[in-house]
Amino acid sequence: MLCNRPPASPHTGRTCAAGWWCAHEPAAPTTPPHPFLLCGEGGFVETEERPAARLSSARSRELGEELRRVRHRARMSSGSVAEALGWSLGKLSKLETGSRRTSPWEIGTLLGRCGADKPTRERIMAIASEADTGNFLRRHDPWPDSLTAVSVHEHAARTLATYEPLVVPSLAQTEDYAFALTGDRGATEARMARQEALRRPGGPEAVIYVHEAALRVVVGDAKVMRDQLLRLTLMCGWARINPRIIPMGVGSHAALRHPGTLLTFSSPVKPLAYAETEAATVFHDDPTAVAAYEAKMRRLERLVLTPLQSRDVFARWADAYDRDHRSAPDAKRGDA
Repeated sequence: MLCNRPPASPHTGRTCAAGWWCAHEPAAPTTPPHPFLLCGEGGFVETEERPAARLSSARSRELGEELRRVRHRARMSSGSVAEALGWSLGKLSKLETGSRRTSPWEIGTLLGRCGADKPTRERIMAIASEADTGNFLRRHDPWPDSLTAVSVHEHAARTLATYEPLVVPSLAQTEDYAFALTGDRGATEARMARQEALRRPGGPEAVIYVHEAALRVVVGDAKVMRDQLLRLTLMCGWARINPRIIPMGVGSHAALRHPGTLLTFSSPVKPLAYAETEAATVFHDDPTAVAAYEAKMRRLERLVLTPLQSRDVFARWADAYDRDHRSAPDAKRGDA
């Protein structure tokens, strides 16, 4: 639950890394407390036994989502799969939401029943055999934007804060900017699909930190940059998405060195942080690692311009690139 009281208030709660004031103990919900308790068919499941729920982890939710996707690709209902395996519907639902452990043998049986191909089986069994340490790495196979661990958590997130040095962050890029940056049409399409999920109704409250240096580095050409800066200007008026500029004048800070994204969720799900490298993305829901990202986002929030100032800077850079584009020798007549 979001609260408008300032951090200095005696109200019980804490300030999350994205800068929002969050209550520790929201009112008791009448439905399961977070999206990961939804069953694969979109409803809630009554189980025959009610032990204390096991708190899911980022890795177990990734595994559950992989299993759910295998079942959906096979066009099999959760009821038919549970019946074929001799499981309760509740057991399958908890496995797909990451709130239940099971043996690799049972996971292999489920994959075989759904007809998963060999590469899919090997990938999922590798995840299932990992130790759940609160930190894990996923290679880009083939693109970072299509990783299951990214999509399942961004879809369920309550707040999101992200930063990438020297480029406009992925979640704010135009299609032309993304293609000029990656040179890969498949990667670009995956990135655009990821953005659509972020902008859906009920998506997370997002802060996108853009260093002013990224506005100076030309990606593609002046037209690509103009359109990118126009997009950022327009985004300043969008609901739930807040692009903010870190000005050049702030100088060098440790928080500016590396990319990072921090997600928070409804209680009791722990925050998740991740950072993209050239070949893989590293995920953390270990509290010690997450605390470093929380400190990073608090530092970035102290460095940024106000929303109004950020919009004005985006607009000025859009105008500058528009002039450059129109004065270029190969600019097409009437190009807007």
